[in-house]
Amino acid sequence: MKLETKHAFKRELFEQFARVGKALSSGARLELLELLSQTERTVEQLAGETGLSFANVSQHMQVLRRARMVEVRRAGLYAFYRLADENVFRTWQAVRTLGEARFLEIREVVNTYLHDRENMEAVTAEELARRMEGGSVLVLDVRPTQEYVAGHIPGAISIPVTELGERLKELPRSTEIVAYCRGPYCVQSDKAVALLSRNGFKVKRLEIGLPDWRANGLPVERMTAATTPQPTGFRGRKNHRAHKKTT
Repeated sequence: MKLETKHAFKRELFEQFARVGKALSSGARLELLELLSQTERTVEQLAGETGLSFANVSQHMQVLRRARMVEVRRAGLYAFYRLADENVFRTWQAVRTLGEARFLEIREVVNTYLHDRENMEAVTAEELARRMEGGSVLVLDVRPTQEYVAGHIPGAISIPVTELGERLKELPRSTEIVAYCRGPYCVQSDKAVALLSRNGFKVKRLEIGLPDWRANGLPVERMTAATTPQPTGFRGRKNHRAHKKTT
C-alpha cells in the first residue's frame, strides 16, 4: 500500500470510529442510554424520566439511532427504543469509569448531591453474590416495576421506592436487606436505605445497579409477561401473569 493510500485509509477508518464519540458527546444522550440499559422505553417515557421535552428527546434518539446505538420496536401507535446490544452499555460504562478516574469534578458533584452516602454502608457485587448463596440477605429492587420485570437480580423482591413507605410490613426485620436500583449514581436506593434505616431495618446499599451486575457476568432473572407493558408502565404485578427466566 502506498503511503498516501495508507494515510487516506487511516483517516477514513478513524472518522468512522469517531461517530461513536460524536454520538456520546452529550450528557443528555448518556442519561438516555443509562435509562435504556434498564428496559426499552418510548420517547414519552424518556421525557418523563429526564425532564427533557418530547422534541428534545426525539432528536437525541435520532442521533443515537443513526449511530446504531439504539434500535426501535413498534407496537401499534408506539415506538419502543432499546439499546442495540450489551456493547452499548459497556461503552457508557467505560466512559463513566474514565471520567471517574480523570475528573475530580465528578466526585465533587456526587459529594454535593449524595452527601448522605457517607452514612450508608455499601456492598460490592461480589460480596452480595456470596451472601445470596448463603441465604443470609434479602435483596430489594426499588426501581419501577417495569424495569424489574425486564431484568433483576435472581431472588430479589420488587418494591418501588415510591411504594416503600406503605409496604414496610412486607419486609422482615430479622434479615439484613440490600437495596439496589439503576446504577452507582441512582438516588432511589439511597432513599430506600434512608427510609428503612429510620424505621429500624438493617439495610445496606449495593454499590452498582442491575446493568453493571449483568455486565459483570452475574445472573439476571427476567419475567415474561403474558401482556405487553403499556407505554405508561405497569400498574402492578398482580395485573400481569408472568413467569421468571434466569440467564
